[in-house]
Amino acid sequence: MSVLPPFNDVLSSNADAPGALAQAIATLFEPSPILYSSLAPELVSHIALSSVPLTSYSDLIDAALGVISRWDNQRRAEFIAGHPRIGEVKGLSHLSAKEQAAVATPPEVLARLAHLNACYEHRYPGLRYITFVNGRSRTVIKNEMEVVLGLEPSLSRDEPAVDSVNTVEIGSSEWKSELDRAVADVGRIAKSRLSALGTSA
Repeated sequence: MSVLPPFNDVLSSNADAPGALAQAIATLFEPSPILYSSLAPELVSHIALSSVPLTSYSDLIDAALGVISRWDNQRRAEFIAGHPRIGEVKGLSHLSAKEQAAVATPPEVLARLAHLNACYEHRYPGLRYITFVNGRSRTVIKNEMEVVLGLEPSLSRDEPAVDSVNTVEIGSSEWKSELDRAVADVGRIAKSRLSALGTSA
């Protein structure tokens, strides 16, 4: 059974009470403070002013990504931080836990992922590593993160030292490229969730 509200309820949300819409986008994108304070009300206004009617949840995801694309870097970084870190096992939404396949991950891989997250966040200050998991194991994601960071495959929980990882300047082309990639992957995750929920409208 879908955890999304009926789409007509979403369309009837208004800027003063975006309840159904906020519930829907929190399910698809992960709940976060900026989702409730900015994305939901701005999306309500966007829908009200748009000359192209939304007819499905897929349209809603696209509209949300359009709103987010107009935000500055800081707000977009805050938005992707609403997603849990790869390898986290506590405090996950039901959909995140299912996507990350929490049960089958060896503890040494979880420890490595925690270290890689710290390395990544040192390299890209203010960003969080987001990737479209799409059923891949956390071991595969570990390998992917090592490639992104230019590290050799390992199960070390503390090598290399976090402060030995070069830091990319906030707002630089590399930093913005990584932010753009993360936002795009959040959109891909939302579309995948929509499909997994069996909701076509």
